[in-house]
Amino acid sequence: MNPTLASVRSTSRMTSHFGALFLRKIFPLMAFVTVLSVASCDSRNDETTLQRVKRTGTIRIAYANEAPFGYYDTATGEVTGEAPEIARVILKRLGVTSIEAKLVDFGQLIPGLRAGRYDLIAAGMYITPERAKTISFSNPTYGVGEAFLVKSGNPKNLHSFEDVVAKGDAKLGVVNGTVELKLAEDLGVPDSRLMVFPDNATALTGVKTGHIDAFSGTALTVLDLLKKAGDGLERAEPFRQPKIDGRAKNYGAFGFRKDDHEFLDAFNAELAKFIGTPEHIALIARFGFTKDELPGNVKASDITGNQ
Repeated sequence: MNPTLASVRSTSRMTSHFGALFLRKIFPLMAFVTVLSVASCDSRNDETTLQRVKRTGTIRIAYANEAPFGYYDTATGEVTGEAPEIARVILKRLGVTSIEAKLVDFGQLIPGLRAGRYDLIAAGMYITPERAKTISFSNPTYGVGEAFLVKSGNPKNLHSFEDVVAKGDAKLGVVNGTVELKLAEDLGVPDSRLMVFPDNATALTGVKTGHIDAFSGTALTVLDLLKKAGDGLERAEPFRQPKIDGRAKNYGAFGFRKDDHEFLDAFNAELAKFIGTPEHIALIARFGFTKDELPGNVKASDITGNQ
């Protein structure tokens, strides 16, 4: 046999032997690493929202630019208001150090939450049984009545939703997706005399220009708009409060996805320790809230019926 050929064959057998040995050693290791990687991915995929925000220290919240509940302050360049500021306190206690705030049209807050575009609605949203069919609410942080914003002298003499209905040429403005829209519809304001705006700023312009005779919002919203409006507008006084499920007040809270039970329970536990404390009252006073707006013993389940 050719010595050179024999040498090549011997080398080939040695290479084959060591190759097989290498594969027998490395394949189990690769399989083990793969199992670990898959397990790690599965673990992350199974993570609850609370576990994720505690692990990362980061959360995404949504607001609707409605003062005093949640809005962008041009002077400071920060998102602030009753809801975002309370959220900062509670979330810090839960281990969150970074908050990403997203501006969303009010009517899109719930769809965006359900789609996973953010983890918490911090917009002072009213708790209602209808909304509770699709999202969960924290216990309330405030309770407040309704009000009308009108031109000075209240030319149409509007002091209630019923007054708008009775005066055949009166036009009422509301913001899309709000309780005020449903109130107006339920109390019989005709669609032809109901103007729906995307936000408070455009509704305010509607009153100023005479496109609507009154704007319906929370009492705190109306007071805040009056500060910005200058002369020529006023709050309709007196005002007959509409009854909502027998209550003359609406109660605002934070919105959660339906499956975020752990997150909601942890948030509520910290909220119960904070609401009504001197720290809380001093915090919300910056936005016009007083002890009169505290929610008292009202729970979200009292309003939603445990939906």
